[in-house]
Amino acid sequence: MAVKQIDDLSPEVREQLADGSEQYFLAAFNSAYENGMDEESAMNVAWNSLGVNFEKGQDGKWHKKPEEPGIHYKPVTSGGN
Repeated sequence: MAVKQIDDLSPEVREQLADGSEQYFLAAFNSAYENGMDEESAMNVAWNSLGVNFEKGQDGKWHKKPEEPGIHYKPVTSGGN
């Protein structure tokens, strides 16, 4: 069944989530479930999708990955002809 709130997730799942990863996990789970996956498959999709923007910390919880500094491109000008 689709999960309406973070509190509806099992305690084993909730204790691993932190720093906004709860909402991300919940959205991924519900999307997969609503697209026809069974509960176990939707749970796997949700865990795997966390790896995109989150990483597991030493405390065992998923935290947002640090943002990489932006790459600044400078325009290249030629000397002309």
